[in-house]
Amino acid sequence: MSGLKDRLATLRRQAGIAPPPLMPTQDVRSKLARLLGTRDRSSRRTLDAPVGHAIAPGVYATEQAWASDVFDDIRLPWIDETFARERLVCFDTETTGLSGGVGTKAFMIGWATWRGGQIVARQLYLTAMSGEDAMLREFAASLPNDPVFVSYNGKSYDAPLLKCRYRINRQQHPFDGPLHIDLLHPVRRRYRGVWENCKLKTIERELLGIVRHDDLPGAEAPAAWRDFLQGRSSRNLGRVADHNRQDVLTLTRLLDRLRQVDSC
Repeated sequence: MSGLKDRLATLRRQAGIAPPPLMPTQDVRSKLARLLGTRDRSSRRTLDAPVGHAIAPGVYATEQAWASDVFDDIRLPWIDETFARERLVCFDTETTGLSGGVGTKAFMIGWATWRGGQIVARQLYLTAMSGEDAMLREFAASLPNDPVFVSYNGKSYDAPLLKCRYRINRQQHPFDGPLHIDLLHPVRRRYRGVWENCKLKTIERELLGIVRHDDLPGAEAPAAWRDFLQGRSSRNLGRVADHNRQDVLTLTRLLDRLRQVDSC
């Protein structure tokens, strides 16, 4: 057998035919597959691992807390009621599109509440489309008793969108009974025409002195999430989470500032 291989090799050299490429053995191929697979998985986990921790298949959660001395109870001049701060839920969503409609879903829900002497910001976000049902259940279950929702344009956008997603998932949504304070309306009454617009970013800068750095515009959030789902870099998804967290923390400060301004 070896003599036949040698004769074939001699004939190929004489005819100027290149020898066939060496094929790895099954053992070598297995080792290569393990090596390549390990390298691919480790790079994905190192560079693109979701932040936070998994609480259900397809759902991750993050939580951060800061010391807070912002009001114990709050009374707003345009609402004839006093609220304990532990009832307040300052919330915001990041969605797959900005036009709304049945096809639009929230892939991230962020909210800030008071716990003792701290402001606690929590976020839930989807790492798979199948996680929506669990994300919605977790958000509803985490709300305080008798919550008071606080948002910025949430009555027109965030709350209706979430109501729709709860219905699609055959769940009871938490928005019917509780009071919902949309801070866009008192801001417009007081500051319309004072600054170029009443966008939250403008109000942050002009009224609260907050200037964001490396902020990802909300319009780019859907693409950042899709890139993550498709296995690309998660850097921009991290920026979406930062943007969302700042939004809900801004609501806590804006609520306090409007309380002070309108009581003067």
